[in-house]
Formats: sequence, C-alpha cells, structure tokens
Amino acid sequence: MNPERPRLTEQTARLFALRTEPWLSCEDCFDRMDTFAEELLTRPGADDLAMRVHVAGCPACAEELESLVELVAQENGLDAAPALRRLHEPVG
Repeated sequence: MNPERPRLTEQTARLFALRTEPWLSCEDCFDRMDTFAEELLTRPGADDLAMRVHVAGCPACAEELESLVELVAQENGLDAAPALRRLHEPVG
C-alpha cells in the first residue's frame, strides 16, 4: 500500500521560485513595516526591495503589512488600493 503523497500546489511551486535576495528576517521586516506602509501610501516612487521580496514569500508578514496599510490609509483619508497594488507587483 502506497500512502498518497501530498501534491505540490501552484502556490507552493511559486514560493520555491521566488527571489530571496536581498534577504530580510521577519524581525527586520516588522522593524521596518511602519515606515514602509507610510511610504507606500504617500510616496508613489518609493520602494524597499528587501521588504517586497520578504512579503512576497512570507504570508504572515504580508498579511500584517496589508492590514497596516489599510489602517494607516483609513486614518489619513487615503485610498489603500494603489499602495496594495504596488506592494504586490512582481519582484524581478
């Protein structure tokens, strides 16, 4: 009897292929999250490659950052949608 092996999902395959440099730990990500959220909302050209690389591969940090962007946007009467789109642009 062969136990059924778990299948490789499309999401898992995507995670294997993600860029991992520049590397950033979750702790480093949380330290920079407030500043990055504000920059996403207020400076359209601003970018933090290490943050975008990290949140592309870390669902926990991505969820936290998305929530923070939405909260900061709401508190300041801003539209969070453009910032969230920029956050999720593919990382080359």
